[in-house]
Amino acid sequence: MTTIISTTKMKIVIIGGGFGGLKVARSLNNKAGFEIYLLDKYNYHQFQPLFYQVATAGLDPSNISFPLRKVFHKSRNVHFRMAEVKEIVVADNLPAPPREPIWAKESHVTGRQGKVVTDIGDFTYDVLVLATGADTNFFGNQNLIDNAFPMKSTVEAVRLRHRLIQNFEDALSAKNETELQRLMTVVVVGGGPTGVELSGAIADMRRFVLPKDYPELDFTKMKIYLLEGGPKILGAMSEKSSEDSLKYLQKLNVIVQINTVVKDYNGKIVTLQSGTTIESAMVIWAAGIKGNIPEGISKDLIVKGNRIKVDRFNKVSGFDNIYAVGDVAYMETEKYPNGHPQVASVAIQQGNLLAYNLRRMEMKSPHIKEFEYYDKGTMATVGRNLAVVDIPKPKLHIRGFLAWMMWMGLHLVLLLGVKNRLSVFSNWIYNYITYDQNLRLIFKEFYRPKSPFPSEGQT
Repeated sequence: MTTIISTTKMKIVIIGGGFGGLKVARSLNNKAGFEIYLLDKYNYHQFQPLFYQVATAGLDPSNISFPLRKVFHKSRNVHFRMAEVKEIVVADNLPAPPREPIWAKESHVTGRQGKVVTDIGDFTYDVLVLATGADTNFFGNQNLIDNAFPMKSTVEAVRLRHRLIQNFEDALSAKNETELQRLMTVVVVGGGPTGVELSGAIADMRRFVLPKDYPELDFTKMKIYLLEGGPKILGAMSEKSSEDSLKYLQKLNVIVQINTVVKDYNGKIVTLQSGTTIESAMVIWAAGIKGNIPEGISKDLIVKGNRIKVDRFNKVSGFDNIYAVGDVAYMETEKYPNGHPQVASVAIQQGNLLAYNLRRMEMKSPHIKEFEYYDKGTMATVGRNLAVVDIPKPKLHIRGFLAWMMWMGLHLVLLLGVKNRLSVFSNWIYNYITYDQNLRLIFKEFYRPKSPFPSEGQT
């Protein structure tokens, strides 16, 4: 059957409902001249900056997840499909369209269609936007894949929470002191914002929550390690932020080790590159990310970090109708010769500019803009009343309670949905007043089972 190609509308397929993909779709929502299909394997948007609070029982998964269909309740041109992408077939591998659409004439893109193959069917496109985000990078170590806990999705954050709490249940019936210590030792690998925030949150649980839940256990014996392969934690932030966050973590009795590389983990023993070992039943992996690249993208376009090389308009090299935004995109600029940081603000700004340029293209305007990242600042929270904030213009470093309030305010603003904002805010108020996190639930049918430990004496 021949598909009739619209002569008036540009058909855009967006893969990924994260910050970048959602920004493109929302910016083109109800704009004449566009027909948009948003594809994602989940039917909800996940607010990644607060995954660590789900993992440490501070927030419910529903507080930081928002149904994608609800975002477009009043939309006339955005269609959401819950689908898992199998392959991208570029236009050069497909027959030419029967006629060129009107919007393509004298525009920046041609009228040649490509195709996205998914588990629910195929979607043709005039313009394809890759906003597939990033996943955990275990650097090919199968033992780490099998035994360490990542935290790049809501599901993974819930699994981590279940295992963290289950380990204390198991500690009540530990057979010996070695097993008890192993169950009460948490190792966080990666000293970026995720690792720092997780370490601080778990330390707060050790101070305020766990001793009341498990009075039979001596939490002075609980150890929390933060291992960072580089020379400092929060390596992308200022020296002052790195120093302040280190002081805060040490104040919370987190054992911070820099220039420390994890070589292996078998579910029981962490082996460091130096040969030192740490016995732990819980390793949280926040040490690296890699772009999620669908099948069909040439390996010649993939650079370090498994990212797709794009030009200053977020256009994938060699194509005039395929774009990439956010964590999966690698763009070199004078200010960022090694690519932009993989953070939400970059994805949002790229998505916003791409939508603007697509509107200009639809109007056949030659005036489209190059992307320039406007860094409004970076921040990380370390624990209760403790955070660090760097603002580039004017050059400011803020720490402590004020930084913590700024961190909370920004994340509330970025959350989708009034209900979610109210839920998160009320949870934060409750937790602050009561020194308690009230979501310490274990659903054994849901969490990832423990890998079988090797017998004593084996590694």
